[in-house]
Amino acid sequence: MTHTIQPNNPEITPAPDAADLPAALAPRPAAPAVPAALKRRIPKYADLAPLMQFKKPEFSKEARLKRASTIWELRDMAKRRTPQAPFDYTDGAAEEEITLRRAREAFLDIEFRPGILRNVSSIDLTTDILGKPSRLPVGIAPTGFTRMMQSEGEYAGSQAAEAAGIPYTLSTMGTASIEDVAAAAPNGRNWFQLYLWTDRDRSLELIERAAKAGNDTLMVTVDTAVAGARLRDVRNGMTIPPALTVKTVLDASYRPAWWFNFLTHEPLTFASLSRYTGTVADLINSMFDPTLTFEDLDWLRETWKGKLVVKGIQTVEDARKVVDHGADGIVLSNHGGRQLDRAPIPFHLLPEVKDALTRDNSDAAIILDTGIMSGADIVAALALGADFTLIGRAYLYGLMAGGRAGVDRALQILEKDMARTMALLGVSKISELTPDHVRLLGK
Repeated sequence: MTHTIQPNNPEITPAPDAADLPAALAPRPAAPAVPAALKRRIPKYADLAPLMQFKKPEFSKEARLKRASTIWELRDMAKRRTPQAPFDYTDGAAEEEITLRRAREAFLDIEFRPGILRNVSSIDLTTDILGKPSRLPVGIAPTGFTRMMQSEGEYAGSQAAEAAGIPYTLSTMGTASIEDVAAAAPNGRNWFQLYLWTDRDRSLELIERAAKAGNDTLMVTVDTAVAGARLRDVRNGMTIPPALTVKTVLDASYRPAWWFNFLTHEPLTFASLSRYTGTVADLINSMFDPTLTFEDLDWLRETWKGKLVVKGIQTVEDARKVVDHGADGIVLSNHGGRQLDRAPIPFHLLPEVKDALTRDNSDAAIILDTGIMSGADIVAALALGADFTLIGRAYLYGLMAGGRAGVDRALQILEKDMARTMALLGVSKISELTPDHVRLLGK
């Protein structure tokens, strides 16, 4: 028979080995002691007090906007607060809206490739675009009929851009004049977006007004030879200005603040049009010139002395050609999916255009819009070769959610997204982003 010897204590009589005893007599292993933290007890008030911190409910606009952590949450707020027709005008796209869905999916179908053990204690989001600095690599795109979305319209957008240190682009079809926007944001960087009309004298007048008001960049849009089939607008009976029908009155009962603001402010007027009543498609088809050619771009280049950007580029060939005709920059854009459905996706086109212009030794700026809904989307675009980005719907959701404060919140969300994404990628400034940081899935 063997015995277990307890080390360092020879006086203890060794217990018989359990293996030598009958099963019934073998000692049971002792139950483990219960940690003090797991023993039940009656809670003390001193323990409960720190947990019982009830916050006073906040119903202010600022508190409501602060609860939004994403652009999608601002969109939800906007939908609740805006009548269906103007909300759908912003939210919708052409025909089956395939282009818009694909544009957004393009940003989802990527894989970030982070670097580790980099010093990212300070993130610098500043960049240069078209010869001047921008505090963020994103600007506000031109959007038409903006005061229809919310009464502060272009004034909110331009002032928020001024405060954020980024460019603001006023649309030809904006609802505030070139001069009023310049006065509202006197220290901002204001750009003007131009649709060329069949009446060249009217176009020239706008160009001269933009220059006189201090706009340093002219952005000519070239993808609207005719209006796209925006079916949500057709179904909603969308007109400019919104018409008071039985349907709109019923819709207003759920959004009284929007209607109160709309009816108690100056009626909608346009930066470049006289009073107009009718559908958006009719307006585009009656005013804009379907005969535009590269010769017209040459005329613009000779006429405009500031920076010239061409918006609506959807092929590599056209990107190279407009640069050859004097463009200082291009905007890869399919008009937010609002013109030709199944159009090329700017984010997919970006690497090819970047490669082509690099091989041409061109220093033309590459700007990208369409589909951007987060700061991570912006970082991905910059990594794949964009110099700058523009947001349309993303800021309009903020505008509809809360006016100027809502636009500020949208820009804050995007800035926070960008800074976090760059830190997690292991880069501290935009110039460190490269195509190696992004992989297009399925390609």
